[in-house]
Amino acid sequence: MSAQHYLLLVTMAAAVIPASAQQVVRTAAPANIGAQNAAPVPDFSGIWRHGNLPWFIPPASGPGPVTNLSREKGTGVSDYGSLVGDFKNPILQPWAADVVKKKGELSLAGITFPSPSNTCWPEPVPYIFKHAAMQMLQLPDQIVMLFNENHEVRHVRMNEPHPAEVKPSWHGDAVGHYEGDTLVIDTLGIRTDRPFAMIDLFGTPYTEKLHVVERYRLVDYEDAKDAMQRGTKENRRAGGPYDPNYKDKYLQVLFTIEDEGAFTTPWSATMIYLRERGEFPEGVCAENRFSFHNNKDADFPHADKQDF
Repeated sequence: MSAQHYLLLVTMAAAVIPASAQQVVRTAAPANIGAQNAAPVPDFSGIWRHGNLPWFIPPASGPGPVTNLSREKGTGVSDYGSLVGDFKNPILQPWAADVVKKKGELSLAGITFPSPSNTCWPEPVPYIFKHAAMQMLQLPDQIVMLFNENHEVRHVRMNEPHPAEVKPSWHGDAVGHYEGDTLVIDTLGIRTDRPFAMIDLFGTPYTEKLHVVERYRLVDYEDAKDAMQRGTKENRRAGGPYDPNYKDKYLQVLFTIEDEGAFTTPWSATMIYLRERGEFPEGVCAENRFSFHNNKDADFPHADKQDF
């Protein structure tokens, strides 16, 4: 990558501006950063694609994400056209379960309730995993993630602690380090004072206590197949089935969610990405006179008759 290209990416990313300040608890930096960095750094750079809808892969056992009660006939996978979250999932505190239940009732009534992705708002972690493609730029002092929809950019500072007081932002304060062949990203300080604060398509809410830990690792098919099989049972594969002729590495992302304000216990899920050797696909979410919800015209300023 040329220096000019990198400067352009940094300039674009600077447009994502943090909002109001709040205080959160600082997470300590890894004590053995030097030892971790002595090992060879795995190459995560390039374009990765998953194509699953909704997208989270539940764990083989233990607490997992909210899943869809609506299933497609025939395949039994999540019905992407009817987003009815399982509000009885024991990870949800009562108030959070009520939020998910009400969103599901809207969907059952044929109403597409607003979310960050269908209203062009920045998407928090882990909602941002919805993007089917992600390009990772692996730099010595930071990881930059470019997402193919809405020009979203995520920055991860490497080998630094969270500040004592984190100023909440759209994507939160993300710090990373390597543990052998694994990239670990720790994120907190994700804005809650925003429209449509949710971490999945079912409207699952979160609070200022949200803490996300992601573990990125390159794996072979044998290591990825169990998660892919669970994903095939749960999610609709928008990009078609996994390519049986795929011979490259898989990018496995194991992430854990903690939020004692919304959840009864920490829970986990997985993402599996395939390396994309083609061009980076991009999509734009733009304001227009058509509303995605309720099939009504959006309320943009207009005049019923000429005023000049």
